[in-house]
Amino acid sequence: MGKITFFEERKFQGRCYNCSSECADLHTHFSRCNSIRVESGVWVVYERPNYKGFQYVLTPGEYADSQQWMAFSDSIKSCRAVKNVYVGACKLRLYERPDFGGQMVECADDCSSVYDTFKMRDAYSCVVTDGAWVFYDLPNYRGHQYLLERGEYRQHGDWGASSPGVGSFRRITDF
Repeated sequence: MGKITFFEERKFQGRCYNCSSECADLHTHFSRCNSIRVESGVWVVYERPNYKGFQYVLTPGEYADSQQWMAFSDSIKSCRAVKNVYVGACKLRLYERPDFGGQMVECADDCSSVYDTFKMRDAYSCVVTDGAWVFYDLPNYRGHQYLLERGEYRQHGDWGASSPGVGSFRRITDF
């Protein structure tokens, strides 16, 4: 499935915890997280227990400090491996209104600016038909991250967003 190691201090120092399966509550293993090493798999880590709060999608590599995964704090309290990492084509349909209404665009590639590419200011709903995707609330893959795996998202709250703004998105591919 994958392997991820959490470190309390920057640059892989301090107490650490190795994980190879999903964990709904990491607080008993460490009090804070300031660096992460992803040895295999693609992982989503959450700032709160039970897969809640801000999400950060991490691919294999070393993250020597929390700024490298664009964290808003040193709080990581749950994690899980992304299941729908896809080797082939990825596809999604993005809608400007809830319940798949309004203008629809179909995408099979990364998009650094939803507004510049599609002239859409808001994305209220989405259908992921293939693969897994990360939505960002700002252009150029910045801001809050939201993992969307295969399925239907009738409103932006279904993927965890508090507003319908999607600034950019990218595919999660096999590494």
